[in-house]
Amino acid sequence: MTSVLIVDDELFIVELYRDILQLRGYKVMGTAFDGEEALRKYNSSSDKPDVVIMDHRMPVMNGVEATKEIMRMNPKQKVIFVSADVMVEREAKDAGAIEFLPKPFRMDDLIEKMERISNSH
Repeated sequence: MTSVLIVDDELFIVELYRDILQLRGYKVMGTAFDGEEALRKYNSSSDKPDVVIMDHRMPVMNGVEATKEIMRMNPKQKVIFVSADVMVEREAKDAGAIEFLPKPFRMDDLIEKMERISNSH
């Protein structure tokens, strides 16, 4: 079962991702509402998630900075980066994200990327 850490500052988005991913058989290991909280949870977890879903614009630390830090800790971590700002895609991928989803997107698009990642490891 593929495990996921969801990082987004909007509670309803976190809950939406969590509910749909769990319905599709994914294990949601945790959630975080800003990049700094994501790093704390990632660092303190002995079991790393298979996938991190990372939002871009968040308080305290944005998604690009958080992705860079997570990739320093674990260069093999798979990150799906989501943002309403399509101009940040190159920066997100340079930081280490393997997938980029422009907001708003259909949940089927997220599931498709999750399945592609799950089948690749």
